[in-house]
Amino acid sequence: MRKSVIILTLLLFYNIMNAQTQGSKQTPVRQFYELRVYHAATDQQLASINQFLESALLPTLHKHGADRIGVFKWTANDTVADKRIYVLIPHRNIEDFVSLKNEVENDPRFTEKGKEFLGAAYDKAPYVRFETILLKAFEEMPTMAMPQLTGPKDQRIYELRSYEGPTDLLFKNKVKMFNQGGEVRLFKRLGFNAVFYAEVLAGSRMPNLMYMTTFENRAAREEHWKTFGNDPTWKLLSGLPEYQHNVSKADILFLTPTDYSDF
Repeated sequence: MRKSVIILTLLLFYNIMNAQTQGSKQTPVRQFYELRVYHAATDQQLASINQFLESALLPTLHKHGADRIGVFKWTANDTVADKRIYVLIPHRNIEDFVSLKNEVENDPRFTEKGKEFLGAAYDKAPYVRFETILLKAFEEMPTMAMPQLTGPKDQRIYELRSYEGPTDLLFKNKVKMFNQGGEVRLFKRLGFNAVFYAEVLAGSRMPNLMYMTTFENRAAREEHWKTFGNDPTWKLLSGLPEYQHNVSKADILFLTPTDYSDF
């Protein structure tokens, strides 16, 4: 009898410990990201967008629980007709994406601080257009990270990359290459200071994935990519037959953070 009690006790202890171990191994919840892109035609419109973001949108987002909001200028703004400002907003889940928008729009402070921007005349629009891209974080990096940069903010380079796939299956193959294939881990080992890796759920270019890496300055960026290209792990991974022809178009954008950005 005593022996049976001991065995039952040990089995109970084993089951409790196993349950705790399984619980600790649960996959972290993958965040959703809202990437808002404001398009402008003039420096005056850029100034209006920045004023609206700094005085109205970001303070209201912070008030309602959103943090780690990035606001970035495209480095090509001085030379292109389509000038852009990128706003990166993290969300805990898809419901948060919807509810936060409603909370912001119904906040009296937001409508007061943003009234000139929100209520501008039709012939004095403060922007040409803005678009919203909805993303879901990769399994290998389920939550956003703040980059570990120490240099001057105005010299930092945030590199936003967009990889379009020729088909749905080949797009998923590229996502697998980042996750199970080890590409995310390679970037981490080489110190690319990634902010996020994510698949695009809704956007104008589908199927598509996007990710953002960061550097102290342009020279550091060039050095990192040189090291990446020469890394034996990358040469092996990129040469594997199962990962061929999974990107049909790649866009590379260089961004710098605004003074009021959380990054």
